[in-house]
Amino acid sequence: MNLREAFAIAMSSLRVNGLRSALTTLGIIIGVAAVIVLVGLGDGIKAGFNTQFGALGNQINVAKINGSVPGGGEAKDLKDSDVTALRNTSAAPDIASVTPVVSGSEMVTANQQQFRAAIQGSTADYLTIVDRAVVVGSMFTAEQARGNARVVLLGPNAVATLFGGDAGSALGTTVRIGRSNFQVIGVLKSNGQSDDAAVMPLGAARAYLVGGNDTINSMIVKATSTDTVPAALTEIYQVMDNRHNIKDAASRDYNATALQSLLEQADQFLTYLTLFTVAVAAISLVVGGIGVANIMLVSVTERTREIGIRKAIGARRSAILKQFLIESTMLSGIGGLIGIVIGVVIVVIGMIVIPKVAPTFGAPDVSLPAVAVAFLVSLLIGLIAGGYPANRAARLRPIEALRYQ
Repeated sequence: MNLREAFAIAMSSLRVNGLRSALTTLGIIIGVAAVIVLVGLGDGIKAGFNTQFGALGNQINVAKINGSVPGGGEAKDLKDSDVTALRNTSAAPDIASVTPVVSGSEMVTANQQQFRAAIQGSTADYLTIVDRAVVVGSMFTAEQARGNARVVLLGPNAVATLFGGDAGSALGTTVRIGRSNFQVIGVLKSNGQSDDAAVMPLGAARAYLVGGNDTINSMIVKATSTDTVPAALTEIYQVMDNRHNIKDAASRDYNATALQSLLEQADQFLTYLTLFTVAVAAISLVVGGIGVANIMLVSVTERTREIGIRKAIGARRSAILKQFLIESTMLSGIGGLIGIVIGVVIVVIGMIVIPKVAPTFGAPDVSLPAVAVAFLVSLLIGLIAGGYPANRAARLRPIEALRYQ
């Protein structure tokens, strides 16, 4: 019996028991489709994460430590002179920019409503540095920053409390922050992290709210590229250790945190999460394989006399073995193909729908390696699941098989 004839007989057998074959492949179909969909969603989440936070990959945050310095003593304040020192390209050639930030917490009052906002005073390029957008209005200008203008951009949580969520009505109004009046010139777009913010010029925050002439709470340092982040971090340590008279790294009174490492950890976590969900989905493939093995055992039992007749007229053991292996492999292979079609269709629908419903989620993508692996695994399951039934059929003795009722 040649291979073509074996495939024809296998297809005929599957058609005779069509409903049973369809139900048997259901586990394979669900497993393959689930793997493709979950890998596509995982890739979409990672793509959305990288798009949303990728611009922060070359950012380093420098802040004064809380409490006393390890080994005793008080931590020195960060000052404007530290910013100037880090901006010196001869001492720190891998640093592109340094943005000072003062922060605090103050009550914002408007329309007889109050909201405690997180004050953030900085320079005119602050929103660009932290990769944050504005819903309405605009960022304050460099001229307004130099003049300590009392202008502010409110976060979405403040607007929700003070203006019922209407960003348009907030624009241009005067709000009271602490004991001073500020004009709202913009509303920040939500980023899910600092939506309680009230952003204003550095000088205005110092003069009217947080105090201090030259002290700052933190610095946002941008490396020239993501590749130069380690070099920039080394330059920060060298400059700051020299200015703060630090001889031992364990005694530093400041922290320098590269967001690149945090982003890499988050990306790795998302990868592990995707692999875990795919592994859970693959359980249904195992269940489907058990179903294939069960049905093939039933098929061997039902076709015992047929096997006896074929062996009696000269069919070899290898021919019987090949016949049942082909049937089990085709059964799981057809299920794998159907699962691929269903999985790809779901992912394509997600590519259209998800960006409209959740723009920051990240559109899923069809992973060709996932499709190929899922299909190959389905074929492998067919071979493994059909191995024992096929071997059992091949080992039947013709006389015993012909006597089977």
